[in-house]
Amino acid sequence: MLARLSTLFVPAFVTVSTFVCLPAFAHVESVTLKDSTLIVDTNTYDFSVSAVADNSFAITLLTDENGEAYDNLPSMALVNQGEFSPTLEETSTEVSLSIGKSSVVIDKDSHALSYFYDGELRVAERNGLTASAEKVSLSLALDESEMLYGGGQRVLGMDRRGHTMPLYNKAHYGYTTSSNQMYFGLSAVMSSKHYSVLFDNTASGELDMGNTNPDELRFSAEGGRASYIVVLGESLKDTATSTVAVTGKQPLVPRWLFGNFASRFGYKSQQEVADVVSAFNAQDIPLDAVVLDLYWFGKDVKGHMGNLNWDKEAFPNPEKMISSLKQQDIKTVLITEPFILTTSSQWESAVANNALAQKDDGSPYTFDFYFGNTGLVDVFSDEGQQWFWQYYKKLAAQGVAGWWGDLGEPEVHPDDSIHLWHSKKINGQVLHNGYGHQWAKMVYSNLRELQPDTRPFVLMRSGFLGSQRFGMVPWTGDVSRSWGGLKPQVELALQMSVFGLAYTHSDLGGFAGGEAFDPELYTRWLQFGAFSPVFRPHAQDAIAPEPVFHDDPVKSIAREFIKLRYAMLPYNYSLAFENALHGTPLMRPLAFDYSQKTWFENAQSYMWGDALLVSVVTEPNQSSWDVKLPEGVWFDFFSDTRFEGGNVVQYPLQDNTFPVWVKAGSFMPMSEELARTEDYNPAELTVHYWADNSVSHASYTLYEDDGVSPDSVKYGLYTAMTFTAEHAEQLRLHIDSAGSYMGMPQRRKLTMVVHGQDTRPTQVQVNGASSGFTWDEKGKTLSLAISCDYQQSVEIKIM
Repeated sequence: MLARLSTLFVPAFVTVSTFVCLPAFAHVESVTLKDSTLIVDTNTYDFSVSAVADNSFAITLLTDENGEAYDNLPSMALVNQGEFSPTLEETSTEVSLSIGKSSVVIDKDSHALSYFYDGELRVAERNGLTASAEKVSLSLALDESEMLYGGGQRVLGMDRRGHTMPLYNKAHYGYTTSSNQMYFGLSAVMSSKHYSVLFDNTASGELDMGNTNPDELRFSAEGGRASYIVVLGESLKDTATSTVAVTGKQPLVPRWLFGNFASRFGYKSQQEVADVVSAFNAQDIPLDAVVLDLYWFGKDVKGHMGNLNWDKEAFPNPEKMISSLKQQDIKTVLITEPFILTTSSQWESAVANNALAQKDDGSPYTFDFYFGNTGLVDVFSDEGQQWFWQYYKKLAAQGVAGWWGDLGEPEVHPDDSIHLWHSKKINGQVLHNGYGHQWAKMVYSNLRELQPDTRPFVLMRSGFLGSQRFGMVPWTGDVSRSWGGLKPQVELALQMSVFGLAYTHSDLGGFAGGEAFDPELYTRWLQFGAFSPVFRPHAQDAIAPEPVFHDDPVKSIAREFIKLRYAMLPYNYSLAFENALHGTPLMRPLAFDYSQKTWFENAQSYMWGDALLVSVVTEPNQSSWDVKLPEGVWFDFFSDTRFEGGNVVQYPLQDNTFPVWVKAGSFMPMSEELARTEDYNPAELTVHYWADNSVSHASYTLYEDDGVSPDSVKYGLYTAMTFTAEHAEQLRLHIDSAGSYMGMPQRRKLTMVVHGQDTRPTQVQVNGASSGFTWDEKGKTLSLAISCDYQQSVEIKIM
């Protein structure tokens, strides 16, 4: 840690002059602290350093290379968290701003910034943050040992160090095992040294992660905001959740998000929708939503985009269709795109209302792309938003429950197109990576106002840092329907999740191509989907993505895993609560909890919550699947076979088995026989616990609310049910509840299932009284039924 020669008491507003005490070569001329922001006046670039959260700083240039005031765009990445009270210190050689356990130290001679956590240097500027009229760049130093996540959706391996990648969201149709540029890039890096750097700039640019210079991390952009954010943490997991605290936590999603979606490209008529739903019902496969692709507004793929209204020949009574689905507790989700074709029925309206991106002369900017000649909605301008929103509002009144925003990179976005944002004319090149983010913000914010008692569902494939705070549910785009397409899906989801985009998922089964149906590929992808944020098979309709249109054993295996997903609803929904409360991902890298040296680069396995380790089968015709397990004791989720970690396990494979392990000491609440998520009854739960002598203490929290209120987290309208286990000479389980919500049941029926017991217990006590129980000798499991008040504490002793 650099020496501290003096400590200054700093009131809310103070200026510290350095003209007198600094030698003539000093470059920092004065610093001014106001509230949580330090203004640094130098003889080159002036800049500000703001404490934006505990252990987090935002650095923003105030002047350019010519000393002129730099016209910064508003931040898209940062969420306003209020004011903080950092501590300012100064010596003859440096200025330091501290918050939490972290400090940013400014060298007075070079005005280079270094970042410390608990006295330990984590990262420092190399050439720093610079800006001109044409370019913004940021240069930081890398040491030779650190590994890096970052860049968002790419297929490059988990450690992205040594790569250079474009910062420009762009579709990659039919990708497989390699992709350097995809739908949802992130101008962000997270290091194994427990810091993250967020380049708060939406312009077209580049991210060089030690490729050109092995010891340099470099961001660059073609203009735009000159600002970056550094987040420091105690661990990799702490750094991830602290990063999400800075960019904004995801609002609690609707519970139905964890159901099964019927989706394809696409349902062509009202009758086809009814037939698909009838097939799911008749074949006993749970279903919660139907997703309508572009045929809802036109009979052909080309020529109709921008109609933003029902094709009444194919969908003669959409209100009746939506109402019928709603009566079956099935939600309707519609696709929309931001392109308004010149052949569409809304073209003249869009032009008349100044809703489109423009040319320099103010006329609509038109161009050709796959779907026809088109303009692009200006989602940044007030006029564009008002015009676009009117169609969402009409559809919402008809009962549409979910919104799918497609092509939002935008798929085609001329660099010289003009958007009007905050009364400024800004070209498409500068705003490109923020387009999907702004679109999601428009949809989410207006829905919250229009439907204040509803949680919006916003499915989109492109955005920016912080897009999660607008409820965005991203997917990984038009992946190849092949084993090569399946292989990178864990990597893609994990790279997004650590930066807050925790609901990133894939088109299950694959979307693009595929000349013939591959039953094994389809089965393995859907098995993976059961342990993914969203279960949504989706594909071009030459091969049906829905399991109801396939034969056994494919259909029966798919049914089994879909029902398992529904049974896991209370566990999965608690993961959503953890995400909304703390920013914790649902899918988690093993490096979060185990040795980074061993697990940082691993994308074969991941944790689904704290309890489950999932390893995706990504090769065909395998009789077994080699999986390295972390240290500790693990149980096969399906057979309860016990494994010692720290070894490679050969998991025996059959069509209906899948490599999933439960960490010893884990609790898992489950609910049986659900056909819809609406059927969930929190008053009746089965709670599994995997006991092992190696785990002396374990705990788990189950979160519950009404499943629909958008303010459950904000106002604390939920219950937190805590399960703990103490394993010494005997096993003791404790259940405690806190909190309440409207409609909460008064009593609860619990079935406790304890796995991992070697022999039949001699006695079980519940709150001191002897209790009956059931013992399964073959499975070595104990089952115990308990009826109690909803918030009654329960103690179980197993002897």
